[in-house]
Amino acid sequence: MAEFEAAEVSLLRSLVSMMLGIVSPGQTSDDPLERALGIGDGAAPSDPVLARLFPSAYEDEKESVEFRRYTEATLRDGKRADAQTVHETARSGRFELSPEEAQAWLRSLNDLRLTLGTKLDVTEEVHDEIATMSEDDPRYPAYVTYDWLTYLQDSLVRALW
Repeated sequence: MAEFEAAEVSLLRSLVSMMLGIVSPGQTSDDPLERALGIGDGAAPSDPVLARLFPSAYEDEKESVEFRRYTEATLRDGKRADAQTVHETARSGRFELSPEEAQAWLRSLNDLRLTLGTKLDVTEEVHDEIATMSEDDPRYPAYVTYDWLTYLQDSLVRALW
């Protein structure tokens, strides 16, 4: 069971809309068959957020490139589907998520936290920073949003266990 106020739903939908833009389909090969199959170029992302969302699978660069070529499009599709599920199911008031929706929410909340955490250079001391941060600090809303996403994710994990 979840319960959200209208402002929380608006914020959550805004964040998942941002995520949909971030994980838009990636660069594919020039080859028509590879493009149709979603086979990418295998290049590691230069954007720190994308690098965090799609980390290298192997230490060996050649193996990592080859793995990324065949998996990144599917991973992006999954992240978009999860974000879309949150966007479509989040609503004001009390509501219940199906088990599949709850799993999509968990994955999407994790992606949102990784994205925001990367942009904010979050460390393990984030909660101490928020506790001592002035509400006048221009970073305060972003840090509080990160903390709220952490709370949502933790609450959902606890509800599912």
